[in-house]
Amino acid sequence: MNPRNVLIVLLGSIGDVTRALPLANLVRRGFPEATIAWAIEPQAYPLVLNHPAIDEVILLDRPRWWRSAAFLREIRSRRFDLVLDLQRHLKSGLISWWSRAPDRLGFHPRDAKELNWLFNNRYIPEMGNGISKLSHYLKFAELLGIKPDPIEWGFRLGAEEEAGVRRMLDGLGDFAVFFLGSKWESKRWFPWQTAMCAAEIQSRYGLDIVLLGGREDIRFAEEVLSVRRLQGKNLVGETSLREALGILERAKVAVGPDTGLMHLSAAVRTPVISLWGATDPVRAGPYGYQDLVVRGEAACSPCYLRRCPIGQVCMRSIAIAEVTAMVGKALSRGE
Repeated sequence: MNPRNVLIVLLGSIGDVTRALPLANLVRRGFPEATIAWAIEPQAYPLVLNHPAIDEVILLDRPRWWRSAAFLREIRSRRFDLVLDLQRHLKSGLISWWSRAPDRLGFHPRDAKELNWLFNNRYIPEMGNGISKLSHYLKFAELLGIKPDPIEWGFRLGAEEEAGVRRMLDGLGDFAVFFLGSKWESKRWFPWQTAMCAAEIQSRYGLDIVLLGGREDIRFAEEVLSVRRLQGKNLVGETSLREALGILERAKVAVGPDTGLMHLSAAVRTPVISLWGATDPVRAGPYGYQDLVVRGEAACSPCYLRRCPIGQVCMRSIAIAEVTAMVGKALSRGE
């Protein structure tokens, strides 16, 4: 196979797109003359913007995608000869099929969802959920005959973005990032735990504290700061996604639950202590930092419920002392 026009279909989320970027780099290495496009939604769009492996981005900016004539027209008109459907849902399968590409690669039917497999015509082997999602994506490279390494992300910030990051961090010394919140209520650590842990890390390791998150996490950050006064900066809701990436890259360590910023931290090789309860780190853990995973305890964990009916027992059980010790382990890597 020697494709000339490749489409990657992975519309979101931030964590998924982050974990798929190493595959895009491998496809670029395997087919250096090919044009590679990525179909994506606005939330994760900044991650593929100006990425060295991606020639074009086809933005789907409407919730009812089937009514987006411009998007569908672009997909059909480009005459792709290879599609990598990395989302395994009905929507991505239909987009893959709509492209009319002769080779449409998807997940094995038993790993796909919502009849996604009906719309593709080649499949990676069945893997189940006992493999990390990043490793699962790399099976597409193997199917294409591409060696699945090295694992690289290739993020590049522009000069103005770098300057903006420096301004935000002005006056700080070495710092730890706490990334807050999650779309799933069940994944969140509690504000009082976050505040107490941040204060302990600040005291024990002499690190300033930076809070990161989206606008939806502003209230959470306010609750953290109301527990006790912290020296550092609350940047929750104040950064773009790419600025958050630059801040994570400069941090000594990052701490937080299963969310997109966790994967971005791993991608820029900042050690990340990840906190788990409702989901499984075997499948969704940050690449390269499985040894820094902290799992909460509950008979029902992992439950994969967005809302917990029993008060997030698993997340509540995570001990501040254990997280603090993990920070020491992470910092020792750089010694």
